[in-house]
Amino acid sequence: MKKWLIPVIIIAVIVFALYKWAVGINNTAVNFEENAKTSWADVESSYQRRNDLIGNLVKTVQGAADFERGTLTDVIEARAKATQVTVDPANISPEKLAEFQQAQSGVSSALSRLLVTVEQYPDLKANQNFLELQSQLEGTENRINVARDRYNESVNVYNKHIKIFPNSLFAGMFGFEEMTRFAAEQGAEKAPEVDFDFK
Repeated sequence: MKKWLIPVIIIAVIVFALYKWAVGINNTAVNFEENAKTSWADVESSYQRRNDLIGNLVKTVQGAADFERGTLTDVIEARAKATQVTVDPANISPEKLAEFQQAQSGVSSALSRLLVTVEQYPDLKANQNFLELQSQLEGTENRINVARDRYNESVNVYNKHIKIFPNSLFAGMFGFEEMTRFAAEQGAEKAPEVDFDFK
């Protein structure tokens, strides 16, 4: 065997091993990134379910002839504003996520005021459609929290993968960037004063 062939074979094996290693880093990052995007779609789906329920809730409440129109208007406007804020899952910037959270927070706040105001309307509190929608909204709020937590978990796995050494050497070359997590809203540490128990 020729002496020059041994170094060539060693170099070829090293290059092939590095190639396989880089491909593995890339493919794993792609997999984690897609999981995070899917988790984001689940977040949006949960918020969409809430928006759909709010539409039905508003129709039910409008049936109460003397119900406070300003409260209903606030809910309708907050819902409309929230549906206009969209976030591209491939490019979730901290600013876009903050804008999204602020719009959704506006819906939550207006909805809370609506549900508190309902306490003054015994006929509405006894309305079976309203009670069913209220129950579904409570369940949807739980779904939203679960979806947001799962999104954060997916983003955490992805971010750790692209930031640990030596993966970080290749992540930038392959175009992988850190994704933004949901953060608690300012003032979220204070429990909202909403009573969902209308008996």
